Order: sequence, then C-alpha cells, then structure tokens
Amino acid sequence: MLHQSRWGTLLFDAALTNLLSPPVLAFGLGVLAAAMKSDLKVPDAMMRALSIYLLLAIGLKGGVALRGETAAAVLGPVALSLALGVIIPAAAYGALRVVTRLSRVDRGAIAAHYGSTSLVTFTAALVFLDSAGIAYPGYAATLLAVLEVPGILIGILLARRHLAKTAGWWPTLHEVLTGKSVLLLVGGLAIGLIAGPAGYTPIEPVFTDAFRGLLVLFLLALGLEVGHRLGTIREGGAGLIAFALVFPLAAGALGVAAAALIGMDVGGAVVLGILCASASYIAAPAAVRLALPDANTALSLTASIGITFPLNLVIGIPALTWLAQQLAPQ
Repeated sequence: MLHQSRWGTLLFDAALTNLLSPPVLAFGLGVLAAAMKSDLKVPDAMMRALSIYLLLAIGLKGGVALRGETAAAVLGPVALSLALGVIIPAAAYGALRVVTRLSRVDRGAIAAHYGSTSLVTFTAALVFLDSAGIAYPGYAATLLAVLEVPGILIGILLARRHLAKTAGWWPTLHEVLTGKSVLLLVGGLAIGLIAGPAGYTPIEPVFTDAFRGLLVLFLLALGLEVGHRLGTIREGGAGLIAFALVFPLAAGALGVAAAALIGMDVGGAVVLGILCASASYIAAPAAVRLALPDANTALSLTASIGITFPLNLVIGIPALTWLAQQLAPQ
C-alpha cells in the first residue's frame, strides 16, 4: 500500500509539474482568451512558420542523434511502430462504432486522426522527459515519421472500402507523403544524419536554445483555436467525448507495454506510448479532406485538438511516463 501511495504521489507531482510548465500554461491562456472573446489573434502566417520550425527542429535533432544508433537498435522499434500504425486506427474505428452513431465516413475520418500522430504532443513529451532527466533514443523522431502515414491510410481505407468511392489512393498517398509533416521530418532527419554533431553545432542556438520559447507561442495559438472549436464536439454526442478521453490513454498504454516487451528503455517506451496516445491535427486533416470530402472534419479536429490534446498535456504524458517506469527496463 505504501508503495502504491508513493507512486501515486510521484504521478500527481509529475502531472502538476507538467500542468504548470510554460507551454501548457500558454495553451490554457489561449483557451481562456477565446472563452472571454478576446481580440487576441495569432496570424496564420506565423502559425505556418512555427509549425515548419518545430517539424524541422525535431527532424534535425533526431537525425543527429540517430547517427549514433545502430541499425539493429532501430529495426525493432520501427517494425513495432508500423504494426501499431495499423492496429490503433482499426481499434479506433471499432470503438467509435460501439460508442457513437456516427457514419462510416466520419468514423474513418476520426480513426485516421487518432491513428496518426501529433507533433506538438510529441514535442511536449520530449520537453517533459528532458526536464525529468530521462534519456530517450535518437530514433524518436523516426518513430514519429513512421507512425504518421499508416494510421491515415488505414482510417481512409475503413471509411471507403472500395477505391472507386475515394479520390483514388495515389492522390491520397501523394498528399500524405509530400505534406509538410512527413517532408520536413524526413528531410530534417536526413540533414541531421548527414551533418552530424559537427555540422549541427553552428545552428544549435536556433534549433535547440530557442525551441522551448517558440513552442510556447505555438501552444498559445493552439489554445486560441481550441477555445473557438469546443462547441462543435456536441454534434458527436457523449460517446465521442468518452472516446476522446479514454481511447488515447488505452492506446498509449498499449504502446508503452509493447515497447517494454521488445526491450525499449523508459524514454523509448514513453515516446512510443505518447505517439500512440496522440491524435493528428496537421497531416491527417489535409489527407482526409482530399480522400473523404463528405466527412465532418470539425468533429475530428475538435475531438483531437479540443479534448485529446489537452488531456495528453496534463495527464497522458506524466501517466505514461509512470507506466513506462513500471514496465520498461531501467
């Protein structure tokens, strides 16, 4: 009992620390500003610039770190990520069928969002791990890139069983693979891998030292967007709200447990777990709009960014870190 109490206290402390961190507080400020109908706005051009910066920074740092990893160390986590990229959207589609009355197209659209990943949730997890002094593997950004694509494609496949009813698989695949998320992540990984530590050092002040400050600005803007979208979630009913709260934590726990089974350490298990728990609101919407024009994308976006994103910031990241510490090799 004492042991459980101690871990409960540690989990609470971790959640409180994350809740009081500048990025999360900035997100809360944005939601509050929208609720108060403030005239605070972040220009769209600035949002696009910040998202490009964050994607490239993650890719660059991951590529530099990946240079020190062996192929044998990366192969298992990548294969596991691909498998989870198929399992999670299929499970999301099935769960939505049970708890909601949404159409097949809307269930598939939401499954595509939850099968894909959130860059900002991933970034917040890395910042949390850095603050906690927990090391994570250099291939972390590789897993983000790997999980980005299959979840979207599986969600679309489930929504439209016959190719004739879609915009076609090649335009959809092209949209996903050439979209800024995958292009900047993979491109950044390649640049970092080629340049190595020596090449990265001159640009480190821009892509490492300034990283957390720009993340605060990005989360402020996301908070404003969430605050303006929250009313849309009512269209999905209580079942969609329950799904957006419960499914991410279950998927994240699956990711942590699977990572521990193949021998990934605590940091690696947290990274894979939070990627499984996150939901896309950058790459998935673009692909879904192309392949599923009849889908109500407001439902997908409001669930992913309005409920699941703050849930992961406040509860998911510290809870999955605690779970990884229990299951993964130290």
